[in-house]
Amino acid sequence: MHSTHLLLEEPIRMASILEPSKPSFFPAMTKIVGTLGPKSRSVEVISSCLKAGMSVARFDFSWGNIDYHQETLENLKLAIKTTKKLCAVMLDTVGPELQVVNKSESAISLEADAFVVLTPDQGQEASSKLLPINFSGLSKAVKPGDTIFMGQYLFTGCETTSVWLEVAELKEDDVVCIIKNFATLAGSLFTLHISQIHINLPTLSDSDKDVISKWGVRNKIDFLSLSYTRHAEDVRHAREFLSKLGDLQQTQIFAKIENVEGLTHFDEILQEADGIILSRGNLGIDLPPEKVFLFQKAAVYKCNMAGKPAVITRVVDSMTDNLRPTRAEATDVANAVLDGTDAILLGAETLRGLYPVETISTVGKICAEAEKVFNQDLYFKKTVKYVGEPMSHLESIASSAVRAAIKVKASVIICFTSSGRAARLIAKYRPTMPVLSVVIPRLKTNQLRWSFTGAFEARQSLIVRGLFPMLADPRHPAEATSATNESVLKVALDHGKSSGVIKSHDRVVVCQKVGDASVVKIIELED
Repeated sequence: MHSTHLLLEEPIRMASILEPSKPSFFPAMTKIVGTLGPKSRSVEVISSCLKAGMSVARFDFSWGNIDYHQETLENLKLAIKTTKKLCAVMLDTVGPELQVVNKSESAISLEADAFVVLTPDQGQEASSKLLPINFSGLSKAVKPGDTIFMGQYLFTGCETTSVWLEVAELKEDDVVCIIKNFATLAGSLFTLHISQIHINLPTLSDSDKDVISKWGVRNKIDFLSLSYTRHAEDVRHAREFLSKLGDLQQTQIFAKIENVEGLTHFDEILQEADGIILSRGNLGIDLPPEKVFLFQKAAVYKCNMAGKPAVITRVVDSMTDNLRPTRAEATDVANAVLDGTDAILLGAETLRGLYPVETISTVGKICAEAEKVFNQDLYFKKTVKYVGEPMSHLESIASSAVRAAIKVKASVIICFTSSGRAARLIAKYRPTMPVLSVVIPRLKTNQLRWSFTGAFEARQSLIVRGLFPMLADPRHPAEATSATNESVLKVALDHGKSSGVIKSHDRVVVCQKVGDASVVKIIELED
């Protein structure tokens, strides 16, 4: 069995598959983004999520108000203190998301072949005959024969909680639809998705801006997940808005690709964004099912070559209610890792699922197994070839550091960085060992007070595969004399030893700046 993408012993010993995996300090190189909500907002549960491997906490503003999310975030801060595990914060915007307004929150049963009216009159009560929605332009956007999906799972995975409608006729502002399947809409939030139709609403709504300028600024968010990104202009607009909000100039923008419009403009969106989230829930409706994998593979490859994080969503839906994923889901997670995904984003699974901690732990274990057979050699050659020659100075240092680390079988790569860029470039070449990114704080002033940068840069590497940050003591600058460098290096090595990543007689590759020069050196540790 000769496979070009897997590193499998030839022929693979079946017995070796049954050997238990050895535990390691870093559960997996692939990162896990967990959405915090009703089932995962207590200090205890969040602490367990952090220990299980969550490194980014996502706050989804499609539901819940500012106070609710603030309370959850305060609990996250306590959990970080007690577990001593770093965690970044991601704010997910609502964007032009269409929703059914169900004030009573009672379940709504829909019968196949019956009719239901979608109305913009939000004062009406939701029922099986009438569903009020939050968008007044629906009757102008659709025509008879168009397809509308509605519900929690949007017609993927769990068909009894989602409904498929076909537009029958338009009556002024109301849209009359015929119901195509039996379903019960339960819970407080049902999303509406119209297949392949442009919705004329801004990507960053006024309520999104309000949340960012109040909650986002107060909590110095690390990532903004920009829902329904359709054009590069959406990202530029969001960046311009953030740049006026003090500390949020440093916030990274992740474009969430959710429909055919985003897919069509993918290349220019990737150039503008700091990372990409492939929202497979909505994409799986806009695209025929047989095309979803193609877009996923192509998009992840493009992100990898650009050195920007790729995040995949909707991987273990069944774990919302079950302790184990389906076989297909487990295989899907592993394939995403083999394709080069940086992070797996868990939504409903941790937000309202019954097993948030077990889900994170299970996904982490699957990622770790897939990483063992990830063909780094092939990936490295592809990346070097894509970058071409002449390479930039930093790119050449980063690729040399990874090549050296693999040749000498180093246990870890330590990279000193102040902006985080050098460490991200090393991670772009997907080394087989963890990259300890030692962020050296820089002193900056606004004429009124002095402050240190570095915390943002450290937390933002928590979404990059294989990157594990630590913040150095600001009294030891990275680019100073060799004496202080040694002391920062000693701190990094001690951290590696205490966490069990580095043992005596191990080799370590160090990437650092000395004066104006960048240096890659190999250290062999004594007892």
